Amino acid sequence: MNPHPQAPAKPLKGWRVLVPRGGPWGDSVAATLRAQGGVPVIAPLINFAPSTDQATLEAALADLAAGVFDWVTLTSATTVDVLYAYRAVIPASTRVAAVGETTAAALTAVGYRVDLVPDDDNSAAGMAEQLIGLEPEPRRILTLRSEIAKPVLTRRLGEAGHDVRSVVAYRTVGVPVTERIARDVASGRINAILVTSGSVAEQVRAQFPDIPASTVIAAIGPRTAKDARRAGLSVSAIAPEQTVDGLIAVVSTFPLPHATDEFVL
Repeated sequence: MNPHPQAPAKPLKGWRVLVPRGGPWGDSVAATLRAQGGVPVIAPLINFAPSTDQATLEAALADLAAGVFDWVTLTSATTVDVLYAYRAVIPASTRVAAVGETTAAALTAVGYRVDLVPDDDNSAAGMAEQLIGLEPEPRRILTLRSEIAKPVLTRRLGEAGHDVRSVVAYRTVGVPVTERIARDVASGRINAILVTSGSVAEQVRAQFPDIPASTVIAAIGPRTAKDARRAGLSVSAIAPEQTVDGLIAVVSTFPLPHATDEFVL
């Protein structure tokens, strides 16, 4: 019997990892990083601003709570932030579809359930295809989207015969990071940056123009990686599973970039 059992592996010991979203989702990612020995640096890069038509949104959320819809679809984690901010009620009779694991994790983090995540294609088109396959009969569906999102989901569901109400839930706005965080990214003190959406990728590119080549830039899935490359980022890794655990696991496969603890705190 080994008198000195090995301590649990800490694959991210010494790593500083930038978490680009705050709130319950950011807290859960930070806890996972800490459990693996990493130091999370929570730096929300995006936030939502109210829809320019709040009355329409509030009416839709009132109908949602009243059980008017068979399904509600969410195509970003930011939409979850909006639901949470409005204390929106999703009744048991209404099923919830999330476009991908980031959105699904955001839903569960604040106490909502998730009934559907597309199996393969984590996009609005992929969600539409799966919903159409599941629901041959016309259903009442609420689609919540950002101001800049193309209404792909709404159009495809409508063409399939569903009764769709498309509502703009928010406008995405960038959140400037502190000078300290910008400096830590530029110096290489932050060893990895998690990229969870195209909007986050755009903010990473805009706010951190000089990211060292040694910094690991990890995208949560192929679609996000494509958006990140389009924004001008050099993606180091793509999570094989589009989950928080998958994203963190892919970071842990890299050797820790050269020690940067010498930088002045």
